[in-house]
Amino acid sequence: MSDRIREKLQILADAAKYDVSCSSSGSNRKNTNKGLGDASSSGICHTYTEDGRCVSLLKILLTNHCIFDCAFCVSRKSNDIKRAAFTVDEVVELTMSFYRRNYIEGLFLSSGIFKNADYTMERLVRIAKRLRLEHRFNGYIHLKTIPGASQELLTEAGLYADRMSINLEMPTESGLKLLAPDKSHDDVKRPLGFIQQSIIALKDEKKLIKSTPKFVPAGQSTQMVIGATPETDMEIMYSANEYYKNYDLKRVYYSGYIPISYDTRMPIIGSQPPLLRENRLYQTDWLMRFYGFEVQELLNPENPHLDIDMDPKLSWALRNMDHFPIDINTADYGMILRVPGIGVGSAKKIVTARKFGRLRSDQLKQMGIAFNRAKYFIRCADSIFQLNTPDSFKVKQMILSESSSKYLKVPQNQLTLF
Repeated sequence: MSDRIREKLQILADAAKYDVSCSSSGSNRKNTNKGLGDASSSGICHTYTEDGRCVSLLKILLTNHCIFDCAFCVSRKSNDIKRAAFTVDEVVELTMSFYRRNYIEGLFLSSGIFKNADYTMERLVRIAKRLRLEHRFNGYIHLKTIPGASQELLTEAGLYADRMSINLEMPTESGLKLLAPDKSHDDVKRPLGFIQQSIIALKDEKKLIKSTPKFVPAGQSTQMVIGATPETDMEIMYSANEYYKNYDLKRVYYSGYIPISYDTRMPIIGSQPPLLRENRLYQTDWLMRFYGFEVQELLNPENPHLDIDMDPKLSWALRNMDHFPIDINTADYGMILRVPGIGVGSAKKIVTARKFGRLRSDQLKQMGIAFNRAKYFIRCADSIFQLNTPDSFKVKQMILSESSSKYLKVPQNQLTLF
């Protein structure tokens, strides 16, 4: 690798670290015709930085030149930084070279917008196309959708990429206008909607014509920057919920703002990124996607912010103690999922095991539930019967006073993975 390529890689890999939407899950692209790589979900490796961000792929920008001046972005045109740009050939060669050395399992490629949207998107598409057709690369490819790019380019990109994503940037239109007045959420919604409809159309076509090509098999995702503008947690999650439901997104990513500017509209340089808040948002997102919670149950005008000292599932349970305790031997699966300390896997084990007899506390512990937390919200075969509903304040104090509680030990600027 030449010194110049090495320098470009250092600059453009560093600039790409602010984009956290690099999950490689969900693709089903298989290796065929003696090609290279395999993007089926079981074949993708993941590594993580100290703050939990995924860096499993070759994650780079095509260029950090940009025609926009978004206040929150390190690549904004007014920022005095080193600029660099890869050629199409350089990205293709880097990807293949790194793959053959077993450094990576795929490519995450984004870019600043230079000249215009179509000019930038066309180069991203050329890279993916050459990897697929010339090098027969079947590894994972994640392409960023450039807002404003033509539908023809988006269609071609979808034929070669496993996943596509486009950054929402700020959770609300007002927040976006404050820091990036030249951008609009409509610029994001149009390509999201077009690709969603194309995915549906090609799935329907494949039912009739088996040779119909794959089109974005791992779906779409988006990312929001949190903490740069004053949105509440409720506004953030209501926005995420809208995009999940309207555009069938696979993931919404929440990126805590890292202060990079002396702009008085945003937190000052030196402020800690809101990593614990970021984690609470991910936990809320998880509850919405896998635990059957509606966003309005977790966040509403009476409770617009997530608790710092406890996860959103426990917070909801303490606000709804009239639902508890539930009988673990008769409650339905959906209600069991809502018990703090019981996850999806444990809930399934409980429903299966109780077919063979009433469950006791020792059996629940063997199933892997966090019994010291769950015990305040359930009854099992050997539970002592209580007449009164447990007091939420006392339950909270008892849970947080447990020596194993992570919430008392973690400072507010520390990320805790769920």
